[in-house]
Amino acid sequence: MEWTDDGIVLGVRRHGESSAIVELLTRAHGRHLGLVRGGAGSKLRPVLQPGNSVHAGWRARLDEHLGYYALEGMRLRAATLLAVPHAAYGITHLAALARLLPERDPHPEMYETVERILEDFDDATMAGAHLVRFELAMLGELGFGLDLSACAATGVTSDLIYVSPKSGGAVSRTAGEPWRDKLLRLPPFLREDEDAAGCTADDLRDGFALTGRFLLRNVLEPRGQGHSDARDGFINAVTRPRGQGALPVVALPDPMGR
Repeated sequence: MEWTDDGIVLGVRRHGESSAIVELLTRAHGRHLGLVRGGAGSKLRPVLQPGNSVHAGWRARLDEHLGYYALEGMRLRAATLLAVPHAAYGITHLAALARLLPERDPHPEMYETVERILEDFDDATMAGAHLVRFELAMLGELGFGLDLSACAATGVTSDLIYVSPKSGGAVSRTAGEPWRDKLLRLPPFLREDEDAAGCTADDLRDGFALTGRFLLRNVLEPRGQGHSDARDGFINAVTRPRGQGALPVVALPDPMGR
């Protein structure tokens, strides 16, 4: 068995003295692991960093085997991104979200989305908006999508500013006003006719509160999981007031213990 594909490095762990097991999110083969001979050495270290894009060749005697990867670096963005505090947290959180997908189950649209996010990840506000949208897309991919297209109470499609915490349906300003304190806010950048250009820190907090509630209830808690420290760190980094000074650069642990 063998194939070639494009992939994004999600994680790496040492295997034996000189090899490494590499986890990729690939375009056509989903989240897929493989053994890289020499992957624990210094030569491949710049390539095997989370967030990098690679061209992968995989082969194994049987399809169910771990198999071997031959990897070629295509877009080595990790070194640049990891110098930015919010990006360091964000890449870790993106990888955690990707691991919610079943192994070896193709999700080409999610792969393309992650590629686009990583290419536009240096600006904190845009990165925050991208991650909220990705969490929303992940809910949909896992079968728990939210209906934000029309008011769940009246059917109107305009002035949607709330979301029901129970049904996940959008609610208009008029219909939701009596229960505004019990509803989740729908930030402007999640509405179909809005972009993230004027997104504020409060908008990002509202977005993460929205997606976070449904991820926790529908996806994470049934698996015995909770939100990661990386997610919390990312939200703090992208919503931090600019006048408070810069956050320290995050030193992520070396996945191979070097």
